[in-house]
Amino acid sequence: MRQTITIAPEEIARQLSLCDQVADLLSRSPGPKRAFVDTYGCQQNEADSERLRGYLARMGYTFTSTEEGADLVLLNTCAIREHAEQRVFGNVGALSHTKRRHPDQIICVCGCMARQDHVAKRLRQSFPYVDLVFGPQLLWQFPQLLLEKLSSGKRVFATDDVPGSVAEGIPVVRQNGLKAWVSVMYGCNNFCTYCIVPYVRGRERSRQPEAILAEVRQLVQEGYKDITLLGQNVNSYGKDLGLGVDFAWLLEQVNAIPGTFLIRFMTSHPKDASPRLFDAMASCEKVAPALHLPFQSGSSWVLKAMNRGYTREHYLDLVRQLRERIPNIVLTSDVIVGFPGETQEEFEETMRLVEEVGYDALFTFIFSPRRGTPAEKLPDPMPKEQKSANFQRLLQRQNEISAQKHQAYVGKTLRCLVDGVGADGRLTARTDGGRLIHLEADPALVGTWQQAEITGSSTWALFGRVV
Repeated sequence: MRQTITIAPEEIARQLSLCDQVADLLSRSPGPKRAFVDTYGCQQNEADSERLRGYLARMGYTFTSTEEGADLVLLNTCAIREHAEQRVFGNVGALSHTKRRHPDQIICVCGCMARQDHVAKRLRQSFPYVDLVFGPQLLWQFPQLLLEKLSSGKRVFATDDVPGSVAEGIPVVRQNGLKAWVSVMYGCNNFCTYCIVPYVRGRERSRQPEAILAEVRQLVQEGYKDITLLGQNVNSYGKDLGLGVDFAWLLEQVNAIPGTFLIRFMTSHPKDASPRLFDAMASCEKVAPALHLPFQSGSSWVLKAMNRGYTREHYLDLVRQLRERIPNIVLTSDVIVGFPGETQEEFEETMRLVEEVGYDALFTFIFSPRRGTPAEKLPDPMPKEQKSANFQRLLQRQNEISAQKHQAYVGKTLRCLVDGVGADGRLTARTDGGRLIHLEADPALVGTWQQAEITGSSTWALFGRVV
């Protein structure tokens, strides 16, 4: 069993003292200092950005919603798909103009992309105005890295392959007073053949349960009502701790915390999902009746080539067991179209699985080869045009299923958390199952639980009124 590395509290205290040194340096130039933090990709990146903002706030920065005029721009990047990578490079390229107008602007690139050697090399050679680059494993050392840049005036590239760790005590600045992300573990051990995550985020490492529970208690005291537990594979929680605890146990412990709040979690890997997890979900009244359970392909052959660790039949049996325990479960998933070697018949197996399960929503992707993964080098004979046609078929059918699922809510009354005001002036809310509702109601209701009568629906949302 791989030992989880825990950063000593004294090390985090030292980083906080370095924040104060940065604040002292910044105070020597006139005016307030503003930071723009731009986050790409998954919820784990969102959680990481909250900690980066925590450090920045300790340094004296306030936050702005644009890179124009910001004293520090920080891009927290995602490497999961080629499109996300190219989008980041495009935005980094555009920063040359703001840097020209504001020569003292500090530009930082961090996150999963920054941990890839070819990305770091391109940033170093093609974007000379990028000042600081570091991977997710060194997030806890951000104050030290920024102080090095400020003190030396030289570019800092901290992209070495260092082991992942767990660091407690980093300050957090959250952007939403209702919804919060709580990381329960980091990294991944699964090494799906198409996925770069284990290479850029490191191996699985779990936080101590008391640290997680203390964070959730604090959030509940502060009024947060929708709390999502995060991990690349939450179902592996606790395996590295040697404490005899698992994720189902953690759900039960969080559920026992006093207060009115909803517990969500993601992501669950099917190979580690179990009746024990489903039983915990069913018995814990605060756990949302919702599960994101990525199946990726309906073909057992493709699943094996992906190194997913389960078969089509096993996945369908999990769905059956889940719905036996939680009949009203809202089920969502991920699927990849056009994995190397996938035949048309194997794609049809995916279509049949989608029909059989009847997902509330799907996140659909055409295979995107990632440098450094085994799938990058696999033969891929299916033409791009066929992949695109298959993708559109899948998307259309899932949209029809989603519309049917939403239509079935019309006439029902559902509990929801009112979480904002949309661009059209209507309120936005989420059901316990995570479905979006557009409400005609008083903006004073934002932040409250309400009962909403569903009066209409579309493919992507529900419409209603407060009862």
